[in-house]
Amino acid sequence: MIMKNKFETEAIRTQTERSQFLEHSTPMYVTSSFVFEDAEDMRASFSEEKERNIYSRYSNPNTNEFIEKVCKMEGAEAGFAFASGMAAVFSTFASLLDSGDHVVSARNIFGSTHSLFMNFLPKWNITSDYFEIDDLEGIDKLIKPTTKFIYAESPTNPGVDVLDLEELGKIAKKHNILLIIDNCFATPYLQQPIKFGADLVIHSGTKLMDGQGRVLAGITVGSAELIDKVYRFSRITGPALSPFNAWVISKSLETLAVRVDRHCENALKLAEFLENHPKVNWVKYPFLKSHPMYEVAKKQMKAGGSIVAFEVKGGLEAGRNFFDAIKLLSLSANLGDARSIVTHPASTTHSKLTTEEREAVNITDGTVRVSVGLEHIDDIIADIKQALEP
Repeated sequence: MIMKNKFETEAIRTQTERSQFLEHSTPMYVTSSFVFEDAEDMRASFSEEKERNIYSRYSNPNTNEFIEKVCKMEGAEAGFAFASGMAAVFSTFASLLDSGDHVVSARNIFGSTHSLFMNFLPKWNITSDYFEIDDLEGIDKLIKPTTKFIYAESPTNPGVDVLDLEELGKIAKKHNILLIIDNCFATPYLQQPIKFGADLVIHSGTKLMDGQGRVLAGITVGSAELIDKVYRFSRITGPALSPFNAWVISKSLETLAVRVDRHCENALKLAEFLENHPKVNWVKYPFLKSHPMYEVAKKQMKAGGSIVAFEVKGGLEAGRNFFDAIKLLSLSANLGDARSIVTHPASTTHSKLTTEEREAVNITDGTVRVSVGLEHIDDIIADIKQALEP
């Protein structure tokens, strides 16, 4: 879908056609179903001879508006909206994979996605192999005749690692397989993976798209041909986004650009502060020059995002003391909120992984993930500073 205006303008001005009441803001269509003019209208609608809303498990004006906005932002042809980010991940995988298929994935992925690969997809005879994020050349050796797609996040959760999307796109094209990218951390405002060769892009709308920690949502966008497969699986299995949540997130997208600009500004300042703190072993933020993939991040991202990862010196006990000393910031497993959040991945989002699995993706006992919010940066830094120096 081509964006006619600038990003910010499309985010604000893309909306459902006005009703007879000529409302300025899109109303909520909180309805489970829709009515038909007559028997012929109903028959033609169910036979897909005409495009219209039938049942909110299939489509709804609010979810349609949300999808249209994200498609324009990502440069995608079509999309489907889900009840959560993980519903988007699983439904996308399930719609494309058959028994006997194989997936190649980055090792550094969200813990729940890792559980899909390890604990659930094997039940349907679907196998997977991980590649190391610093060895993209090694992907070639993992690809089999049954490999369906390459999957990755960039930046990664929670380590804030960056993968070269253009290189991944070239590898996928060379082997005539799909490339699926989780773009949650960057949002389409900072990065559009389709430009670099991705076939499908997945988001957890729960995060920066909503931006205030209110609702769950997910979305997958990409080519119309692939999304048709996702749609046909999802309209039967029922993971659709609710109209209310779609309405909330579509309105939130109107302020995505201005919010993310401030998130990024605050995050960079926090990362620079932490990089010089004696109680911190290391800091990772894509737009820090010390980040190993800084040049790649600058190439494919507009700014560094809202997430900063760092390691507190002293291991698990020091990490626990740090979290107990936090006063202003929230202790939560969410991210992308207007309120800054600190998370301990080893005991929360990645607790289902073994110690060895966490170490393989650089999650140590002392790793801290900060979702940098919209508070004044001086207050954010002051809280983290006092927690590091009790």
